[in-house]
Amino acid sequence: MANVADNEFPSGVTPFSKRTQPRVLCMFDVDGTLSRSRRNATPEMFATLKALKEYCAVAVVSGSNVPKTEEQLHIPGQTVQDTFDYVLGENGLTPFKFGKSLPTNSFIQHVGEDEYKKMVSWIMRYLADLDIPIKRGTFIEFRKGMINVSPIGRNCSNEERDQFEIYDNEHHIRKNMLTAMRKEFEHLGLTYSIGGQISFDVFPHGWDKTYALKHVENEGFDEIHFFGDKTMEGGNDHEIYEDPRTIGHTVKNPEETIVLLNKLFLKKE
Repeated sequence: MANVADNEFPSGVTPFSKRTQPRVLCMFDVDGTLSRSRRNATPEMFATLKALKEYCAVAVVSGSNVPKTEEQLHIPGQTVQDTFDYVLGENGLTPFKFGKSLPTNSFIQHVGEDEYKKMVSWIMRYLADLDIPIKRGTFIEFRKGMINVSPIGRNCSNEERDQFEIYDNEHHIRKNMLTAMRKEFEHLGLTYSIGGQISFDVFPHGWDKTYALKHVENEGFDEIHFFGDKTMEGGNDHEIYEDPRTIGHTVKNPEETIVLLNKLFLKKE
């Protein structure tokens, strides 16, 4: 059995010992894996996750904070902590286990206030000189374990988000910016990772999604399966997908995630 004792589980949650495969954990990325980018997950996805939770332990790991994850994975009358055993926000920097928060860490403590100010100033100068079809607002989002940089701005509409993704695939706006930023701040020991449609993340080495594994690797699981769409090199699922502690699965979209879960675990065609 997993190392988690039955008395740790809240009322109404099936203990791992009573699940079909108590030593298996399935971990999921959000955007492009459980839901379309910044969209709500579908009722079919929630039904699949509910069935999976009776089979094994389930976790969600996202570069976004928990409130943003909640927006996409919300069922009326429930919280995201009700749907998943582990909610690992900001790559595990804001972790929850059975709805209770675990110890956290901070990006600002790592780089220091002076270096952070230099970084913000550099980003704003770069974006001011960047000529792209659309610019909106919230170009830098400070999170506990990272900063998220969006050349178009996170206040863009869903239609503008889709348009920028097409433009970025052709002109490599994000790739070129993070390459320049990596060179400028090489001394800080940071990782730059493209995720979703409109932005990229900046965080200390080792604070990618593999950071989330520290919260589950000693819980007694024999298998930790990770599902993500950005598993290619440079994508924000790459490191955890390649990590020897996980069994990685690449999906193209949420529909493929459901098909794969049905095939691997729920034995549905």
